[in-house]
Amino acid sequence: MIVVNIKDNESIEKALKRFKKKFERTGVLRELRGRTYFEKPSITRRTEKIKAAYIQKTYRNQNS
Repeated sequence: MIVVNIKDNESIEKALKRFKKKFERTGVLRELRGRTYFEKPSITRRTEKIKAAYIQKTYRNQNS
């Protein structure tokens, strides 16, 4: 459960912004979207490999 303590003289908007950040960090929404449909494990592994290769390629290009 996410708890956001509102400080003295703090606006509701700031507290709501802190709540949204905490909620986003938990990854609940990301997991929910991932569970909306079934994906075969082989496809999941393939997409992870493609993402890893892309990240390595971008880091390699930045260091060059």
